[in-house]
Amino acid sequence: MPGNTPTGLLPTGLARGTTPAPGGSNSEAPGTEVSSAPGPAGQNGRASAPHLGVVPAGRAESAPGRVESAPGPAESVPGPADTAPGPADTAPGARRGKPANRRRNRTWFRIISPLVVLAGWQLVSMSGLISQQKLPPPSTVFHTAVTLITTSNAAYGTLQGAMLVSLERVAIGFAVGGAAGLVLGVIAGLSRLGENSVDPLMQMLRTLPLFGLIPVFIVWFGIGQLPKILLIALGASIPLYLNTFAGIRNVDAKLAEAGQSLGLRRGETIRHIILPGALPQILVGLRQSLGIAWLALVVAEQINANAGLGYIINQGQAFLNNSVIFVALLVYCGLGLLTDALVRLLERRALAWRHGLLDH
Repeated sequence: MPGNTPTGLLPTGLARGTTPAPGGSNSEAPGTEVSSAPGPAGQNGRASAPHLGVVPAGRAESAPGRVESAPGPAESVPGPADTAPGPADTAPGARRGKPANRRRNRTWFRIISPLVVLAGWQLVSMSGLISQQKLPPPSTVFHTAVTLITTSNAAYGTLQGAMLVSLERVAIGFAVGGAAGLVLGVIAGLSRLGENSVDPLMQMLRTLPLFGLIPVFIVWFGIGQLPKILLIALGASIPLYLNTFAGIRNVDAKLAEAGQSLGLRRGETIRHIILPGALPQILVGLRQSLGIAWLALVVAEQINANAGLGYIINQGQAFLNNSVIFVALLVYCGLGLLTDALVRLLERRALAWRHGLLDH
């Protein structure tokens, strides 16, 4: 008799997970497994017989209360949408567009603060807080600059001619001094003998005031171009030497040991490990050396100069024309900012592998 439960309404074979075979015998369905896992209450299905359940192929019965199934085709076989790269992943501009935009934005942001200073300068001069004779407004300075560019004055010459003369002096002096500082920094950084031979002399030279060397250089080298270039070279060599020396000494010694264990000779270790490791510090010294070179130019052009930005400053002082002095000073600032931007560009190219704190 069928029972009162829902399974009691089905044939006995179906209720037990078997299919009735022809002839009345019950046989298990093909592709099935018989499970005798205990039930929730620690009983095996019924009170007196183990529970026989049908487990389809590809599925497994796990511990009580949890059923795990084998992944189906939709889970195990990745489709084309999962593996094929989309246009956003393959387009080169998708990866390079945002960093390039950020660099352009940073370039524009660097111009904001000088413009704010110029606007404040104009307001202070026009308001009368400071006499325009002492602090001419930027508008007057701009008008003076246009006059110096378009007119060849007997007292000042032309602004563009003075810029070319000063640029030539800075370029030659920085090339000589920078090369000397770099070579001496490498020599002192790579050996104790070089450090003991070179470092004391460089530490003494960096404490000498450039103004104090002017009369000595005039006696030694006269009043031509040579003492001016030597003063610029001396000023530019010190920062590059100090940063090169510090950069080499700060390279991790374990990197050099790893290179030697790989069979690198000393020259290859210097070329492939030490100098690339010291490059960030060397570039910092390069920026500082360029700044010192422009400062040394002002000092050097005090030595009987008849052309250059320093000559324009001396003539403006002689004729009590502060606007001319401010024109030359602003040209110094602009040229210093331009050379610093060039070094920053070189730093970005040479240190493309490095990601700093604010590069994300």
